[in-house]
Amino acid sequence: MKCTADIFCLLSLLALSFRSVAQAPDIDPSFPVARNGKLQLISDQFSFTEGPAADAGGNVFFTDQPNNKIWKYDTNGSLTVFMDNAGRANGLYFNRRGELIVCADENNQLWSLSPSGKISVLVDTFQSKKLNGPNDVWINKKGDMYFTDPYYQREYWKRTKPDLKLQSVYLLKRGSHNLVSVEDSLVKPNGIVGTPDGKCLYVADIGASKTYKYTINRDGTLGEKKLFAEMGSDGMTIDNQGNVYLTGNGVTVFNKDGVRIKHIPVPAKWTGNVCFGGENNDWLFITASEKLFKIKMQVKAAN
Repeated sequence: MKCTADIFCLLSLLALSFRSVAQAPDIDPSFPVARNGKLQLISDQFSFTEGPAADAGGNVFFTDQPNNKIWKYDTNGSLTVFMDNAGRANGLYFNRRGELIVCADENNQLWSLSPSGKISVLVDTFQSKKLNGPNDVWINKKGDMYFTDPYYQREYWKRTKPDLKLQSVYLLKRGSHNLVSVEDSLVKPNGIVGTPDGKCLYVADIGASKTYKYTINRDGTLGEKKLFAEMGSDGMTIDNQGNVYLTGNGVTVFNKDGVRIKHIPVPAKWTGNVCFGGENNDWLFITASEKLFKIKMQVKAAN
């Protein structure tokens, strides 16, 4: 009888434990999408969307590269053109001063764009040679910028081959115009994002279908390199639980240990990029071919 009573007691404790877990309000990092979160189409009026980035208020800016525009989707749900003739903008990222950093590959440039739309060209060459075409950018809290520079032949270019032999990841320190190559061994670097503490950098080698994690040295150069995921990515982002979001075939989420925890199917030919935004930074915005989507999350932006 004692054995039976002990088993009954154990089962009761387990039931209470499961009930407690089910009712717990804490975030479950293994399930980043909100329980009732559903993919919502915002618009499908574009040609190819890319480069989403949220400002301090949660308004999301993104590019339509073939149509040479930067769009703004504000927290009230209004969709407007922010900039025409946008330098064939691709990846975007806001710095802490509210300036929009733009990978403008029409003339192989990296821009700083003021809130009023004033353009400052930050850099367009490395060792006196034209950049391949800045693609995606991430900025740490100090204002140092890391960007990828793959070569994709554009129909609006006159040149038909790169000036540089390598497709690299560059560091542009705040206030400097001198680029530092911090990684030149990748086939075709593309998506890039770092951790909020500035200690780690994730870089997708879309040409090799791999994503790597690097430690960042005190001087900003890259240290130890580890394989993070056996897949590449176009754009990417990170949430406040350390989960990393890779794109291409929908959105695939990996935890900070490189374990796949979630796949978000996206009804589009190609998913180009992602970012967190919205008033509380708990919406995931997804640029995918001619479309822009959002989905409610139970995690938030990493910053």
